[in-house]
Amino acid sequence: MTVVFLIVIGAAAGFIATRLMGLQTGLVETIAIGVVGALIGGMVLRFILTVGGWLGGFVGAVLGAMLLIWLWQRFGPGR
Repeated sequence: MTVVFLIVIGAAAGFIATRLMGLQTGLVETIAIGVVGALIGGMVLRFILTVGGWLGGFVGAVLGAMLLIWLWQRFGPGR
């Protein structure tokens, strides 16, 4: 079932992409463009989300550390 689903989604994505780019292709080429484009796009998006996740975690860690330092300076021993 997943192969059929991939072909249907690939055909739709390929159709939209070829029309937006002004490219006239046959059915097989349109499906191939859509399927390969989905694979490439999926990998790129996964990479961006992974790097964004790491970056978001890093930014969160820095902000958390800054908050902890501020709290320590404000309410810690000797204040």
